[in-house]
Amino acid sequence: MHMKVGFLFTWSLMMPLAQAATVAVQVQDSAGKPLPGAVVFLESREARQLVKPMVGAEIAQVGRQFVPRVLVVPAGTAVTFPNRDTVRHHVYSFSPNKQFELKLYTGTAANPVVFDKPGIAVLGCNIHDNMTAWVVVVETPFYASADPQGSTSMRDVPAGNYRMRVWHPGLAVGAPAAEQALVVSTADVALTYRLGGVTP
Repeated sequence: MHMKVGFLFTWSLMMPLAQAATVAVQVQDSAGKPLPGAVVFLESREARQLVKPMVGAEIAQVGRQFVPRVLVVPAGTAVTFPNRDTVRHHVYSFSPNKQFELKLYTGTAANPVVFDKPGIAVLGCNIHDNMTAWVVVVETPFYASADPQGSTSMRDVPAGNYRMRVWHPGLAVGAPAAEQALVVSTADVALTYRLGGVTP
């Protein structure tokens, strides 16, 4: 009897691992060149139920630039905007999923901004027109940003039917993320996705 209990315990520990996979996506432009900075995320009804806000998310202002230029956060995440420059900035977004203004300030703005609706928020600075950044708000814990080779990897993705969405800041302003259906089983997934309509 003791042996049976031990067997069941071991088997129950292994089950979640056996039902999850790694999804690796190589993102390229229409000419087959890598797209660093692309964002890939997997959506499903089940994934939406697993969403938890990120802790410690920030977009800093350094050298009159936003750092990072692209930030991916789960819905409900509070993002801070510390100004590490010696000049003041006026951060704003007029995007449909999040509209806000942080008027001229140095240091850290008093209140973080909560991004509670999915979508892509474009950020700017009223003082420095060349400053642009994007906050990609997702309703899934399965997301990744492409490295300099255009590669992304999402681990421990449960088996299921997903809508894979791919976005890049080189797409036209307001353009939605491209999408395709993706079935994840117990085997790891590796695929290449070519995203059209991207300008350098």
